[in-house]
Amino acid sequence: MTVAPEHAYTVPIMSRASLSSPSPAPADAGAPRRKVPLTRPLRHARYRSIWLANLVSNLGTWIQTFASAWLVASLSKSAAVTSLVQTATYVPIFLFALFAGVVADAVHRPKFLFFCNLYMACCAGAMALLVWSGQMSSLPVLAITFCLGIGTAFIWPAWQAALSGLVEPDEVEAAATLNNLSYNLSAVIGPALGGILFGWIGAGALFLANALSFAGLLAVYWLWWRERAPQAAAREDFRARFRHGLRCAIGCGRYRRILRNVCSVFFSTIAFASLLPVFVRDVLHMQSGVYGMLMGCLGGGAVIAAFFLPQVRARVDKTGVLAGALLVYGAMLLAMPFTRSLALLVPLIVCGGMAWSATVSTLNAAAQLSFPAEVRARTLSIYLFVMSAGYVAGSLVWGRVADA
Repeated sequence: MTVAPEHAYTVPIMSRASLSSPSPAPADAGAPRRKVPLTRPLRHARYRSIWLANLVSNLGTWIQTFASAWLVASLSKSAAVTSLVQTATYVPIFLFALFAGVVADAVHRPKFLFFCNLYMACCAGAMALLVWSGQMSSLPVLAITFCLGIGTAFIWPAWQAALSGLVEPDEVEAAATLNNLSYNLSAVIGPALGGILFGWIGAGALFLANALSFAGLLAVYWLWWRERAPQAAAREDFRARFRHGLRCAIGCGRYRRILRNVCSVFFSTIAFASLLPVFVRDVLHMQSGVYGMLMGCLGGGAVIAAFFLPQVRARVDKTGVLAGALLVYGAMLLAMPFTRSLALLVPLIVCGGMAWSATVSTLNAAAQLSFPAEVRARTLSIYLFVMSAGYVAGSLVWGRVADA
């Protein structure tokens, strides 16, 4: 399950402000800042079971992410083609996120998430069969990556809206950091493991491992779905629901600022993921193991950050955290072209990973806290639409710049 900016949390995470209000006040306005222990959200049984299942699924996702990117880099010498792996991942989110948000607010979410994850497991299995068939070329790999992206596009709004009440309001940022910890623990282990196994068991087995990694999430969603009958969705016209969500999001000045930040940040930062395989292959002249290790370094930095971000947030406001994180990540991108030694690259990328964790959790928690549960999936889908627009544009631009 590819959910980089995910926050699993069900019960509202903010005061029930009127949906007609164009500019909802931040949930923490005027409240004293206090440190919430990182592990506190895990006291909620539902959150804990989903967190653990998602840890395994994220491990499979990172193995697949590594294998897809390195496989395409091995099949094509073009940086633009290699960067299309990121484009194929995020174009479906750009195309379907707004529609997915309206759907997520109208369906029984555990059932919907079960079938979305089942679809993604089948796509990963199809990728394995493709490789084993010997029909390997960049186009079919990109096509199935696109299909996986469709699943992600529909999962993200439903996932965040369905789970956003599993923790208390003051636990939201801790839960955000904890979810990033899950994602980034997998980001450390998955690429490193993929780098070791790629030349030994091949890409097909790695894709199969991703397919199997969905089993835990499927079991959790199945139990959640069966234990509570679906609630009747409000009979509201699709276009009316869409317009209502769009009006809430665009009418909120604070949310518009979040969206502007998200688009510019993700446009710039996708350069790392898009071009790292080319950087390892053509600049460092090294193989898949080094690519997996450097991917893991970014996740390793994010894991380290998870343990001190609560202390930082207790002392620094969100704007300060975001500004500092972006400065550090930008410095990493600027320094990488001039760095050839792994002894320097490893700590450099670890620092970038720490900054990345702070950036993602801060932006996503701000989006989570902006609207009540009734409209949250639709407003989050706009967040995901803007994020994917930045990712798609950035992956296309940076790939062509690298070729030039």
